[in-house]
Amino acid sequence: MTLPVAERWYTSKKIDTDITLILEPHVHVLEQANMFLVEGSERDMILDTGMGIVPLKPYLDTLRHDPSKEIICVSSHTHIDHIGCVHEFDTRLVHPSEAEEMAEPSGLSSLYRDDMPASLLQTFLDAGYPPIDELLIDALPYAGYNPKTYVLRGAPATDLLNEGDVVDLGNHRYTVLHLPGHSPGGIGLFEASTGVLFAADAIYDGPLIYEGPGMSVPAYIETFEKLKALDVSVVHGGHDPSFGAERMLEIIAEYEAKWALDGAA
Repeated sequence: MTLPVAERWYTSKKIDTDITLILEPHVHVLEQANMFLVEGSERDMILDTGMGIVPLKPYLDTLRHDPSKEIICVSSHTHIDHIGCVHEFDTRLVHPSEAEEMAEPSGLSSLYRDDMPASLLQTFLDAGYPPIDELLIDALPYAGYNPKTYVLRGAPATDLLNEGDVVDLGNHRYTVLHLPGHSPGGIGLFEASTGVLFAADAIYDGPLIYEGPGMSVPAYIETFEKLKALDVSVVHGGHDPSFGAERMLEIIAEYEAKWALDGAA
């Protein structure tokens, strides 16, 4: 399979005064996770780090107002599309339930469709994602890149994030929410003063994945109850465009009805 060479691997879009959305546009939509750079008065934060196909931190430093400022890396959970570049950062935070997986990833670690379990591929199709071609990428990051050399490295956490902990950037303080369902140690970050919610893969405006290793519909339902209780202004999900509180409640209602109909609730 011959692929073109990408002009650039990452793209960025400023979505708030201090928040920048970063994407890998040449990664299949299934694994094209949202990464959020938040620049604070005392330190910066990168929430999730993509696939790890090419280094992320040098690109981040071109976006930051002060590249010399401390930057912390928060992993919302440890699926392949969220921890690819975690090893590039000195401060690495994750929920205790997924610390072992982040240190030594045991799940998917390939760009090739045929290396993915058939049951997992079917789960993605059933959820509504388009089929995957031979590779999870549609371009090479640079000439001569060999997709077979890809490896998900992971890295040990330097500290852990539990429910109620605070990620303090100075002018932004995010309370940690434990949001299992999609993964056992999935977390979100909520800034009560602004209503900004980084929900990661707990909820986004696209097909949610809730059947697979470490996933649980009952846990998802409890997570939804927690989200419904928040005074949310905007939700930045782990995939797809951001949305408001009304849309969040619509998505929750859609899946609650589906699970009730399926007898999964």
